[in-house]
Amino acid sequence: MVIYTVKEGDTLSSIGAQYGISAERIAYDNSIDPELPLVVGQTLVLLFPVSVYTVTEGDTLFSIAEETGVGVYTLLQNNPVLMGMTEIYPGQTLVLSYPDAPLGDISLGGFAYTYIDEETLRRTLPYLTYLSVFSYGLNPDGTLVVPEGDERIVQIAREYGTVPLLVLTSLSSEGVFSSELINSILSDKALTATVIENVKNAVFSKGYGGVDMDFEYIAGELAANYAAFIDRLKNELGEGYVVFTDLAPKTSGDMQGLLYEAHDYGLLGSVSDRVFLMTYEWGYSYGPPLAISPVNNVRRVIEYALTEIPPEKIFMGIPAYGYDWKLPYVRGETRAKTLSSEEAVELAREVGADIQFDEVSKAPFFEYTDTDGAQHVVWFQDTKSVDALAHLAQEYSLYGISIWNIMRYFPQLWLVLNSLYNIRKV
Repeated sequence: MVIYTVKEGDTLSSIGAQYGISAERIAYDNSIDPELPLVVGQTLVLLFPVSVYTVTEGDTLFSIAEETGVGVYTLLQNNPVLMGMTEIYPGQTLVLSYPDAPLGDISLGGFAYTYIDEETLRRTLPYLTYLSVFSYGLNPDGTLVVPEGDERIVQIAREYGTVPLLVLTSLSSEGVFSSELINSILSDKALTATVIENVKNAVFSKGYGGVDMDFEYIAGELAANYAAFIDRLKNELGEGYVVFTDLAPKTSGDMQGLLYEAHDYGLLGSVSDRVFLMTYEWGYSYGPPLAISPVNNVRRVIEYALTEIPPEKIFMGIPAYGYDWKLPYVRGETRAKTLSSEEAVELAREVGADIQFDEVSKAPFFEYTDTDGAQHVVWFQDTKSVDALAHLAQEYSLYGISIWNIMRYFPQLWLVLNSLYNIRKV
């Protein structure tokens, strides 16, 4: 794999000529329109197959897997044009293999709301070890706020050998994280028991493979209660079920604030099968313009986490989106617009902006002036920022990476991760 940064005057044909790849192949692999002009600073993933297979009459994806020894999931990963489906046609060329993954093995997770578009879900699932289904909330009496349609998501995930996880949050029935609600539940043994029983029943009845805990805004004095809750839930679920715990991005054990204090890395790491570091949202909707997941800050979170939790338990978060801030930023007033990585590149093309890359945060950004004369700055994710974060996971021997979130399909993200790692399926 080569990550190529577009320069002034580049075309798909000129880039392809440098690397011996057709323009059509570059467009095909990167899921871009070959008729559109490239953007200076845009990144492209250049792939170099080792072996390919030409489909003949009577072939199926399963028969090709049996004949070649290449698993069906690997065929789907290597051929995103299949969009996660098994339909093929005579004359079609399928990639059997790419050069050996340089960074070894990894488990990949992704978060999805239950209303995710099915096509997007099926395109993504071949790459996922775990799918965290967002989300179950809580009522004051310990009953669950159940998301509509989660049975469909669980069933589809199972078709792809992906383990679906029930995400249990401290979201109220109004859809907001409630400190009062979660504190009352964790302070009451009877309510705690009720929640655990309800979660266990939902996991067993709906076919989930475990639980992803996302309790936020807990009072610091309830840190031990939270750990005890997770420990009891894990024991109640029993063998064969996995419990993840999502952790606020801390850089020390004494960080103050409602988001951090009850997320005791040592306690929660000891009672959880895996933890997920929420290493994103440095730049966020209501905050000042910043890289969303700056690699220098992510590094500090990982280094602290490793003082409390072994690397084989840790998943690192990677965001799959960007923000467009209108300037000047005014705290309490400015709200950045969310956009996908593909939308960010399209916006740069429309406004004639060159995409720049910040070497400290390892993140792309650009500036532009809108039709009303207002200045904007956009920070987003591209292949280089994903590559930097993926290498960080390997540098610290982390067990996995999880994507927040997979609602917008980001084809180049999966090209990079699939090129760098062998993806585990449980």
